[in-house]
Amino acid sequence: MTNTLRALRHRNFQLFFAGQVISLTGTWMDSVAQAWLVYRLTGSSVLLGLVTFANQIPVFLISPVGGHVADRRSRHRVIVFTQSASMVLALALAGLTLSHRIQIWQLFTLATLLGIVNAFDVPARQSFLVEMVGREDMINAIALNSTMFNAARLIGPAVAGVLVAKIGEGWCFFANGISYIAVITGLLLMRIPPFEPRVQTVSAWRNIREGFVYVARTGPIRDLLGMLAVLSFAGLPFTVLMPIFADAILHRGPQAFGLLMSSSGLGAMLGALLLASRADVKGLSRWLGMAGSLFPVALFGFAFSRILPLSCGLMFVAGFAMMIQVGSTNTLIQSMVPDRFRGRVMSVYSMMLIGMSPLGAMTAGVEASHFGAPLTLALGAGVCLTSAIAFSLRLPRFRMAARELLRLATDERAGEETAKIGG
Repeated sequence: MTNTLRALRHRNFQLFFAGQVISLTGTWMDSVAQAWLVYRLTGSSVLLGLVTFANQIPVFLISPVGGHVADRRSRHRVIVFTQSASMVLALALAGLTLSHRIQIWQLFTLATLLGIVNAFDVPARQSFLVEMVGREDMINAIALNSTMFNAARLIGPAVAGVLVAKIGEGWCFFANGISYIAVITGLLLMRIPPFEPRVQTVSAWRNIREGFVYVARTGPIRDLLGMLAVLSFAGLPFTVLMPIFADAILHRGPQAFGLLMSSSGLGAMLGALLLASRADVKGLSRWLGMAGSLFPVALFGFAFSRILPLSCGLMFVAGFAMMIQVGSTNTLIQSMVPDRFRGRVMSVYSMMLIGMSPLGAMTAGVEASHFGAPLTLALGAGVCLTSAIAFSLRLPRFRMAARELLRLATDERAGEETAKIGG
């Protein structure tokens, strides 16, 4: 356990961790309540997908700019600003819903604005982890960051399912807005060294372009991001269709919706804890290939389950495998990428994980309206399984190239430390 929690010995990460657990619980409550509100107002699987599209497509379009900002500005200040903006948007949604003035166009507008904020928040937050804990505990911090995300995912949907059924969606939105106070307070209490901007020798456009060129020319990172994009597009839209399974297929309403989401969150949290127990990246690519195959198998079974306990069990397995895949991808990329490219590479990571999801959600919504939600999930599972098999076939070549990148990254960091001591 001491090894699993070793990143928490850093004060700044303790503050970040505590604030994020509270804030992310509110975020998951908001997510579940918003999906249910859209479904209650419209009864449309297409609009469920379109609201998710509006929320996440800005990440796909604007994240490169967010990565540029994360490499050129104080990541700490960027996160304080983005978290404050997110709080304002959450409270605006709460006010509209509690006053019974909420309309679908307002949901679309607020979802889009939050997506713009996230396009700057995610690259900065992912890159900020190494600043809080140092390189020696970076792998553990990434895994613990995923753990708290999924701990919140376990608690938030379950609470939201009860609150939505008892008192409505608006109070979930209000709780989310208030929860941002915790993370903002933690950020302001951190002791951060003065920011030293790097010498800017190229334009913003060229800086962004350099990040894309680096990803395109670096085989292991390109392969990892490609597999992540397939997962995001074809696999993760299961969350968008969950209200349909809870209501129209399992016939259990919002409480079943919360149970299904929490089951997935519990599996993901345990997967993240398993990653946190690791001391290094040795063997992680094999985990990635196995998890990439397990996720679509569980998702396929869920698509045709009509028994709530079985569906919850399959969601648990899917959440576990999904977290191993996403967490392993994040860990491998951050271990291989040079610090000077970290923000821009993590912006591409955000594009693949979050930005591809709205395209998949919109596609899934349209497919579900024509072919039904079960067949839509089954088709997505088949695409993910094909991607995982292709990655496993390339694994020997991938591991050779990845070892070389890890060696180069280690040598570069050792050179930087030597230069600092010499200075």
